[in-house]
Amino acid sequence: MKYIKILCFAAFVFVLNSCESDPNKYIVIETEFGEIELKLYATTPLHQANMLKLIDEGFYDDLLFHRVISNFMIQGGDPDSRTAAKEARLGNGGPGYTIPAEIGAPHFRGALSAARLSDNQNPNRESSGSQFYIVTGMTWDEGRMDNWENVNKLTYTPAQRELYKTIGGRPDLDGKYTVFGEVIVGMDVVDKIANAPKDMYDRPTENIAFKIRRK
Repeated sequence: MKYIKILCFAAFVFVLNSCESDPNKYIVIETEFGEIELKLYATTPLHQANMLKLIDEGFYDDLLFHRVISNFMIQGGDPDSRTAAKEARLGNGGPGYTIPAEIGAPHFRGALSAARLSDNQNPNRESSGSQFYIVTGMTWDEGRMDNWENVNKLTYTPAQRELYKTIGGRPDLDGKYTVFGEVIVGMDVVDKIANAPKDMYDRPTENIAFKIRRK
């Protein structure tokens, strides 16, 4: 019995240490369609720290997904959306600062990425301080992957190519925007939001509000 207790305690310590050693952070987006659980990458520390800071401040409480495009992405994080009229154009709001680019990870389906201004306004490709998008995307064959390698001047591994061919994503965005996390549960919720009725500016015709909390 004593031996069993020692083994159980050792297992508990191992699990506890494993959790404490995980440098990634986890968050939950709450919506009327359900919850979306995401991992924030430790490999993009500036973006990870910024999102956690905003979450702790309640910055994201009751904001809207203001731009949704099927087979592409859903976008939110504009503080102006909290009190915006239904006909208002959104997408220009933020906390008043940008985040240095941490570009590297691919835009597979479920990728959490930072929105930003275009290259002509933002040559360093710095990220919006608060706006983000989650990729839905589509699948890509070998020929189209060859094309994006040439256009983006990137080289994909066989494993990355396989993911774009099977689960899909948006390789056309690779090397241009910072991916700083991924959905681990709730892509069905993301898809529902992406396919919601919308106006000519891709804003949902019925507001889709959300809140974000730490997991």
